[in-house]
Amino acid sequence: MPSTRTFSTEEATPAVLTEIRALLDLAFEGEFTDEDWEHTVGGWHVVVVDGDVVVSHAAVVPRLLVAGERSLRAGYVEGVATAPGRQGEGLGTKTMTGAATLIRSHFELGALSTGRPDFYQRLGWERWQGPTFVREGAELVRTEEDDDGIMVLRFDSTRDLGLDLSLTCESRSGDVW
Repeated sequence: MPSTRTFSTEEATPAVLTEIRALLDLAFEGEFTDEDWEHTVGGWHVVVVDGDVVVSHAAVVPRLLVAGERSLRAGYVEGVATAPGRQGEGLGTKTMTGAATLIRSHFELGALSTGRPDFYQRLGWERWQGPTFVREGAELVRTEEDDDGIMVLRFDSTRDLGLDLSLTCESRSGDVW
């Protein structure tokens, strides 16, 4: 019976991090870059383990997002994947349920970027409807190509946050969202 485990990157052994990276490389069919990996570490990992094998993963990393004029501590989800041979078993749902619990206990808002919004919508995530930007120094740069893929998880103090506000993230290497 698969079980869920949550731990920080600091608590992870090198072997577990290597196993997670291999899962991500496999699930993303070789298109998971070193920059994507950098975005995945530095926070927490939620894994579903079957026996001693990681079969599903999601990372939650801290990011500062600005919705309209409001700065929010966001738990940003990265590196979501389930082993190709295990998809359709509910393991991704189990992983994202653990990620949502983590986000609710440590952050004001959950956020992620995806090309598969239907999966997340059924778990309570909502599509961001306002324009997106990245802050590069003092300049805001429009990220129109990312508008349709940003999703948020609102709760508690952000439950009434307008989804039509502008949303800004800080710049980083690789994909900014």
